[in-house]
Amino acid sequence: MNPKQAKNDAEIGDCHAVMAELRPHVPKESFVDLIRMMEGEGYRLAYIRDDGAVVAVAGYRIHTTLFMGKNLYVDDLVTAESARSKGYGRAMVDWLRDLARQENCRFLHLDSGTQRHRAHRFYLREGLDIASFHFSQKLD
Repeated sequence: MNPKQAKNDAEIGDCHAVMAELRPHVPKESFVDLIRMMEGEGYRLAYIRDDGAVVAVAGYRIHTTLFMGKNLYVDDLVTAESARSKGYGRAMVDWLRDLARQENCRFLHLDSGTQRHRAHRFYLREGLDIASFHFSQKLD
């Protein structure tokens, strides 16, 4: 149940099915290229396998902001529906938290859609607090 960073195209591609449960609008055909582009912007992709299959995925960035200083921001965090409540999400959050500490980050944080009630309960159980509102505007 140890997370690993996806380094090669095959590992990245293997993460698509689980990531698609959270981000269904991202087509499989462009997933690897999109991740590679995002890596150039600091994005990293981690995954957990069980019996050879990817069961949990996290996309994250380590960066510095005026507001939080150095921090680890989780863009994407999802466990396959069929693998939930088996400890994979907790293992991933623990790994991300440990990585943030190793990198001398002051915060681990993420945004979560208002409709994701089960995820919110999970984040609160894992010690994350609701710290702010996130506002956005879709631009044409």
